[in-house]
Amino acid sequence: MGKPKIAYVCQQCGAISTRWAGRCPDCGDWNALVEEAVVEDGPHLRAPFATGAEPVALTDRSIEMPPRLSTGDPECDRVLGGGIVAGSLTLVGGDPGIGKSTLMLQVSRHLAHRAGKVLYVSGEESFDQTRLRARRLNALHDNIFLLTETAVDVIRRHIEDGEYAFVVIDSIQSVYSSQLPAAPGSAGQVRACANEFLRLAKGRNVPIFLVGHVTKEGAIAGPRLLEHLVDTVLYFEGEGRQALRILRAVKNRFGSTNEIGVFEMTEAGLIDVPNPSALFLGERPRGVSGSMVMPSIEGTRPLLVEVQALVCPTTFGSPRRTVTGLNPNRLALILAVLEKRAGLHFADKDVFANVVGGVRLDEPAADLAAAMALASSLREIPAPPTLVAFGEIGLAGEVRAVDMARQRVVEASKFGFTTCIIPKGCATDVETNGNAVIAVGNVCQAIEWMWESDYGTNAEA
Repeated sequence: MGKPKIAYVCQQCGAISTRWAGRCPDCGDWNALVEEAVVEDGPHLRAPFATGAEPVALTDRSIEMPPRLSTGDPECDRVLGGGIVAGSLTLVGGDPGIGKSTLMLQVSRHLAHRAGKVLYVSGEESFDQTRLRARRLNALHDNIFLLTETAVDVIRRHIEDGEYAFVVIDSIQSVYSSQLPAAPGSAGQVRACANEFLRLAKGRNVPIFLVGHVTKEGAIAGPRLLEHLVDTVLYFEGEGRQALRILRAVKNRFGSTNEIGVFEMTEAGLIDVPNPSALFLGERPRGVSGSMVMPSIEGTRPLLVEVQALVCPTTFGSPRRTVTGLNPNRLALILAVLEKRAGLHFADKDVFANVVGGVRLDEPAADLAAAMALASSLREIPAPPTLVAFGEIGLAGEVRAVDMARQRVVEASKFGFTTCIIPKGCATDVETNGNAVIAVGNVCQAIEWMWESDYGTNAEA
């Protein structure tokens, strides 16, 4: 026999190289190329989704769309766009111990009670270990069938032989195909196994959830291999030492993207948080500088979050910039605008910015709240406790309009915030309803109003 051919496959993007390199030439990730044997012989044909399928008109009313399956958790249903779609393939990722398996067992318990038989495939834990967790979560049910297997051929046979309403694969990195010589978890194995489950989901019309590990950077291992294959990608976020968990949809073919669900981890499992704004603002300090509340939009939900900033003299040659929950590049832009347009100097100051509760704000509407929190901490002038602000800041210092301004103001008024600083371009879309709505055209007007308010004047005195 001749020497087997070897290729180097990137474990992040799946790019194939003939020789090893420290950095992937396609995605630029370091130390991602892994040696894998090239399979030249063997069966390469794949079964179709359905045999004898013919084209069907989209207007054909004889084919009914099956209803969505409720997960039993309103927050999870919200993230999925109303429930689980029949025949969908969903990827759930998150840090170790964040609650992925807990959520899957809770969803399995509800579907076993409402929809029928559920197959839970565990490739990392034994039968007794999984049953121990299910007993703690009160998820034991006669319709939940546990399979401790990692061979995709065996898993496929059980799915085809059983009439299951829901299937969980925990995890996709532990499953392997015997047709490939690569190790489980490699890019080739992940791609082949995910494709196999995709065919099973579409061909059998059964929803399948794949649990995925994350890399040290916080992304799902092999994200570009899996995110293009699956219908929905869910990320579990949160600090391991805190009880708050956030389930975020970053891709959803059947609903809104960037939708979030908020949970609290307890001894009995994950419970819904129907009012996350109250949770995020429950421990907000009063009369302290550097704090500003911002009505954010996550998917279709308005959410009040607290943006904190701490500005202090630096003791190093170059000032520190530590950011949590905000885009560091956006914060650098805001600091430059405050230096140039507002005359506030941060060149010799350490700046720390944080979004309370582990929330990540990616929208530009958080610019104005972050700028006002920075100005408040710099001058040690607290913002009024009933003030909220939102808006995008441009390089000229202008405050630009953002979407869903009316929903943001309404959400703020529900929690007793009586004053809203908004972009001038949103003034026509906002109803006051007895609240003070202040439309500003640039960031200097917003900061000056905060400093000249009665609360700020009294605090300064």
